[in-house]
Amino acid sequence: SNLIQMVSIFAIGAALTNVFGRMNGNQRQGWAILTAMALLFIAGVAVCYWAEASGNPLVHALGIDGGNMEGKETRFGIALSALFAVITTAASCGAVNAMHDSFTALGGMIPIINMQLGEVIVGGVGAGLYGILMYIVIAVFVAGLMVGRTPEYLGKKIEAKEIKMAMLAILCLPLAMLIFTAITVVLPTGVASMANAGPHGFSEVLYAYT
Repeated sequence: SNLIQMVSIFAIGAALTNVFGRMNGNQRQGWAILTAMALLFIAGVAVCYWAEASGNPLVHALGIDGGNMEGKETRFGIALSALFAVITTAASCGAVNAMHDSFTALGGMIPIINMQLGEVIVGGVGAGLYGILMYIVIAVFVAGLMVGRTPEYLGKKIEAKEIKMAMLAILCLPLAMLIFTAITVVLPTGVASMANAGPHGFSEVLYAYT
């Protein structure tokens, strides 16, 4: 059932790349987007699994090995917990099968990065591909400037208006996250609500607002 849930989370979002290619009459564009999504996803899973399998250095000092099993169900283990964590944050699903707060620093970084990117790997719930398409518009514009030609995507020119709108949409998410996080960590009531101290506590607040 865990595997079925993971496939279901990704199914529609991944399929939309094929729909995008068909609607534009250029299947290669759909495959290119899916490939970019897959590379980001595989990299995230690899780093998250490696970090969790490596375990906690403080526990290693006690002569205990076996990876970081804190906050994980034994029926899933480290591999499926890391995989589910990356999948659920790549698609803005919200479901979990392990406590992300108990992940190692590097392992917990991957879910946060996925969310802070706007969950663009397969698209957010109710959003679809628009997240990654905004990054494509920016990338095409920058590439056009680098080679000295007018930026175009799918036969349409990328001009100042498109860049302004794309950047506005991209900046909304980090501004909302960082402003509320900053307010929380400077207010006594916000600091008192943290379950952890130090950098872990800051990550807890950042994760909550992300």
